[in-house]
Amino acid sequence: MNQQIASIWHPIDIAVLVLYFAAMVGIGVAVMRKASRGLDSYFLAGKELPWYILGISNASAMWDITGTMWLVYNIFVYGMKGIWLPWLWPTFNQVFLAVYLASWIRRSNVLTGAEWMTSRFGEGRGAELSRVIVVIFALVSVVGFIAYDFQGMGKFTASFLPWNLSPNTYGILIMTVTAIYVLLGGMISVVITDVAQFVIMAICSLVIAGIAMAQVSPEQIAAVVPAGWSDVFFGWRLDLDWSATIPAITHNIANDGYSIFGLFFMAMLFKGILVSIAGPAPNYDMQRVLAAKSPKQASLMSAVVSAALLPRWWMIGGITVLAIHYLGPTFKTMTSADFEMVLPWVIREKIPAGLLGVLLAGLLASFMSTFSATLNAGGAYLVNDLYKRYIKRDAAPKHYIHVSYVAQIAILALGIFFGFQAASINQVTQWIVNGLWGGYTAPNLLKWHWWRFNGFGYFWGMVAGIAAALAVPKLFPNLSPLAGFAPIFIVSIIASILGSLLSDPEPDSVLIRFYRQVRPWGFWGPVLRKVRAEEPSFQANRNAARDAFNVGIGIAAQMTLVTIPLYMILRDWKGFWISILILAVTTVILKKTWLDKLEAA
Repeated sequence: MNQQIASIWHPIDIAVLVLYFAAMVGIGVAVMRKASRGLDSYFLAGKELPWYILGISNASAMWDITGTMWLVYNIFVYGMKGIWLPWLWPTFNQVFLAVYLASWIRRSNVLTGAEWMTSRFGEGRGAELSRVIVVIFALVSVVGFIAYDFQGMGKFTASFLPWNLSPNTYGILIMTVTAIYVLLGGMISVVITDVAQFVIMAICSLVIAGIAMAQVSPEQIAAVVPAGWSDVFFGWRLDLDWSATIPAITHNIANDGYSIFGLFFMAMLFKGILVSIAGPAPNYDMQRVLAAKSPKQASLMSAVVSAALLPRWWMIGGITVLAIHYLGPTFKTMTSADFEMVLPWVIREKIPAGLLGVLLAGLLASFMSTFSATLNAGGAYLVNDLYKRYIKRDAAPKHYIHVSYVAQIAILALGIFFGFQAASINQVTQWIVNGLWGGYTAPNLLKWHWWRFNGFGYFWGMVAGIAAALAVPKLFPNLSPLAGFAPIFIVSIIASILGSLLSDPEPDSVLIRFYRQVRPWGFWGPVLRKVRAEEPSFQANRNAARDAFNVGIGIAAQMTLVTIPLYMILRDWKGFWISILILAVTTVILKKTWLDKLEAA
């Protein structure tokens, strides 16, 4: 046993951790019978869960510890300007989903994003190709995320748990425990455990925020950080001078490439808007949308996600403030520093005995909720879109559930295998995760908004985008993933358009059914005329301008859910009350222009 780690543990902490793992497995056993009724029950919880529970579950799945460590780094180095950097993901895609996209997706009434291709493109060869490429994309993404979950989970737990095991052994053990309740209870157990994990993480966030506010004053923070650190807004250049307090950060800022922040922000916004309009990738986010009871509840679920992530920023702000005050002098003497040591240091040095077990359970929960949701989504694609469609179409529900067990175990094994190789494929994997969005975005944007877009266009757009995502870093090794998005997107959209125009349009029956059922806005004029020929009273969706307005208001509201907890921890009461006021005004506007106009169906 590692004596240094063991010395920080109290018997109560170990008991809390053991109890937590036992409870998570117990939930899977308890809901096993209900989950095994069929694929809808297993992968979508029978579409019976309330929207607010699904929203909290989705937020919990997004609350991963690796992302939290990255966000702590952002706020530590860039101050309040760091709140914009999550737009790289982009976090505001949840606003697009809440305003209109979630309801469009849910109206399709399918089990997975790949099955959605049939509702859009029908059953022809192009539709089949589009379905296959989405399954491939989904499985590559799932395996990649599991590989990184494995690496991160192992290294993190090896730093804290009081047993002398290797990081890889810890990773296998914790993923195995998580997989047990995912396999037994399907999405029902995933969602229930996600909610339990969310409560634990929220409590941990409040504890860390309370410790930070009790131990560090605003004056102590100001003595370390440079001028402009607490300002949310920025000019063309970043202009944060750390040379007098922590010179090593100057090197980090140069490596990050954010010095010309205005240009970086515009590129980030451009990518973020396009990615958001394209809709969610085929992963756990889309599965939560499809699991909602109705299109209206799917929209409400997506709105809850942004609100439910507010406690995460208490944790981020608290850890950052404690690190600035206590680690500032140490970092000042370093020529270079690994700022990822901030989170482990805060846990070891500033969390009182007895609370360590709760906090570690919360941080492990953030790993487990992301991993469990990813594994469940991957199983849905493998079983519903490959096995059921191409191997055995008419088996009994229990047969598919048993196959789901095997499929998820196979995905887990593959993810762990690549996790062992993660150190050597880090750069390539980062390009797959980031660059693939350039290939994914163009065809998925067109599928909503252009009637002439067909299955062949989707297939060739995805193939060209994936090929470009792999080729660009080889041809331009010094190009960042963000800068690489534009050329990848251009290649993909050209292939999408050519693939569509050089092949026949989808049958009228497919287009009419899709347009009538989903009711998207965009370039659907020829289809609208055919729908009206059958149903003269049919009304086209004329809400594009209103949706754009609501997206803008929604993003403003979402940003206040980040600034409110941070301003509170920094004791910047002016910024805090301005954020509260903006949140109140935007909430009233959205009540009238969005919530009151959500369709019930």
